[in-house]
Amino acid sequence: MKILANVLVSTLAVLATAWVLPGVTVDSFTSALAVAAVLGIVTALLAPTLVLMSLTLNPPALALFTFVLTGLLVLMTTRVVPGFHVVNYWWALAFAFVLSGINAFFNSSAAPAAKKPD
Repeated sequence: MKILANVLVSTLAVLATAWVLPGVTVDSFTSALAVAAVLGIVTALLAPTLVLMSLTLNPPALALFTFVLTGLLVLMTTRVVPGFHVVNYWWALAFAFVLSGINAFFNSSAAPAAKKPD
């Protein structure tokens, strides 16, 4: 159930990000759902390996190279999901940055408040 909620939140974040950025278009809710699912799977499977391979680049760049990798994963997702279009790499990088911020906002506001110890 938690995975389904995360996919729904990510779908809403994809739609909001596409609405904010003029270089990114999502044709329908179904396309946004597919983007959320595919990007989640691609990120879960490929990102750890890519981050390990780029370990020498991340510390000097203050881990900003991770956004570069995420931008590449977004471009890979555009090749797989019909109805999802990104103009170029810079819009993919902006999409990754804005999507992570919107996802963080949605996840923090959707999380239940922690119980205070008595």
